[in-house]
Amino acid sequence: MRVLVVEDEQLLAEAVATGLRREAMAVDVVYDGEAALQRIAVNDYDVVVLDRDLPLVHGDDVCRSVVDQGLATRVIMLTASGDISDRVEGLEIGADDYLPKPFAFSELVARVRALGRRATVPLPPVLERAGISLDPGRREVIRDGRPVQLAPKEFAVLEVLMRAGGAVVSAEQLLEKAWDEHTDPFTNVVRVTVMTLRRKLGDPPVIVTVPGSGYRI
Repeated sequence: MRVLVVEDEQLLAEAVATGLRREAMAVDVVYDGEAALQRIAVNDYDVVVLDRDLPLVHGDDVCRSVVDQGLATRVIMLTASGDISDRVEGLEIGADDYLPKPFAFSELVARVRALGRRATVPLPPVLERAGISLDPGRREVIRDGRPVQLAPKEFAVLEVLMRAGGAVVSAEQLLEKAWDEHTDPFTNVVRVTVMTLRRKLGDPPVIVTVPGSGYRI
């Protein structure tokens, strides 16, 4: 899942981003509304975690831009105000969800995951394919009854491949969904991660390399 965190309190923004990355999400961070609009214009985000009171461009206007463009991106709006009228106003602008500060991080993760499911073709909460069972909510992978321990990026890559339902996923698509914008597009990190993932999943191999196209399960 690719997430954009837009929050002008930099310590909070980095804390949220670090936590979401631990949940195997690819996260970019910006600190004002103008930068948010620039990122949204060039990157395909599943979810935007959007502070309402932003400098340069207000969070309401960022949200309206997402809605007006007809993007599949889902928006969860954050605010220091817990007033019901503020929540209603945020939802009427087009936000998909609304969370007042302070919030429990576990709740934010659950809401982001729920919105991420709505941004894509509906799938069962537990993905199953080729003897592999992947539970995104619990961060669990089981192959043929055997638990498989994966690093966050390995888990993210496996989730993208399983969500593709047998279709080929290019290295560029994996890079877009599992890594943030600071990753060198010419890096071999995708190939290395897939190689490690194959080893951990064991035999017989289930990740197929399609020459010149990408990978599929």
